[in-house]
Order: sequence, then structure tokens, then C-alpha cells
Amino acid sequence: MSTFDDKAPEWDTPERQERARTLANVIREHIALDTSMRVIDVGAGTGLLGLELADDVGELVLAEPSRGMLEVARRKLTSLGLTNVSAIEFDLPGEPPPGAPFDLAVSLLVLHHVEDTAAALRSILELLAPGGRMAVLDLDAEDGTFHDPDAEGIHHHGFDQRHIRELAGSAGFVDVQTEVASELERDGRSYPLILITGRRP
Repeated sequence: MSTFDDKAPEWDTPERQERARTLANVIREHIALDTSMRVIDVGAGTGLLGLELADDVGELVLAEPSRGMLEVARRKLTSLGLTNVSAIEFDLPGEPPPGAPFDLAVSLLVLHHVEDTAAALRSILELLAPGGRMAVLDLDAEDGTFHDPDAEGIHHHGFDQRHIRELAGSAGFVDVQTEVASELERDGRSYPLILITGRRP
């Protein structure tokens, strides 16, 4: 089985870069970003999504469990000279890292890699200050064909929207909403990608 550490050096494909740009715009359409905000990108990988938002916010933390991905992300930060962005080792579910709480938590295609979705959502809530928001993007429920058979750590084949709203509400989020935000094309098929938003009271 190939790991995210192994994949990290070749992760930033043109397809993934374009996807990050598109989905950063989706987040901007739903969350009013400003330069006073502190944002954490959970499961940031090499930072593709978070870095698209870096100019819109005051501080950005790229949080990622894979050391290979973190190494690539940190090289980017050095080469770009970004002073408002840092990269830390963090995994879901887990205790809030140094620097918490944040005003916004974002993630892309992370939740389906976490076995205990309820615990992951509770951890995201704990990352946030009162009134803080989440904007989490993941697959709508699918039939298991999205990932290759050797894909690492797949615990869910997407999420039923009503069920994920209920889990987020049970975790403590309010104003929880889901909607299809985009689609991912793979092997001639289209897979809906949903945006899950909510607020910490």
C-alpha cells in the first residue's frame, strides 16, 4: 500500500492545484474572510487548499499528520516567504494543537479517512473559538469506486448529507448546512463533493 508520505513529492498535480483554486472560491462564497481571521487547514496535505486562502486571512496553520506532506508544505512556505503561514503535525481526532482556538477550520477530502467521524467533528469543534466556523469538503455518499483498491486509510465511501448534518449537530455545531459544492471526475465518472458548514456557539 502506498502511503501519503510516499505520495507527497508528486502530490501537487495540475488537477489537484486547479481543484484547490475552485474549492477555495467555494469557501469564499460561504464564509466572509478577512485579515483578522486565524484559520486552520485540517489534513492540509501539501497545503494546496489552505495556501489559496492565505492572502485572505490574517494567519493560517497547515495541520497535517503525514511528515512527508509536511516536509513539502514547509518547503513551499520557505520558497514563498509567507510569514503568516505555519505547518504543524496534527491528526484527527486529537487535542487542539498550540495556537488554538481558530476562527475557521477548513478541510478537503479528510473526513472519509477518519474512522470515527463523530470524534473528528468534535475535535474540529474544539479547534474553534466561540462563533468560529467550519467549512469541510468531502465526498457525497458513493459506491466505493472513487478510490483505487490500494488507497490508504479509506473508512467511509463519502457521507449521506442528512447523517453528516446530524453528526455535526451532535458534536455541538449549530447552523449546520450541507450542499453539493462541486464534482470530481475520475475514470469517466462524476462524484459529487459536498460542503459541510457549521458554527461553534
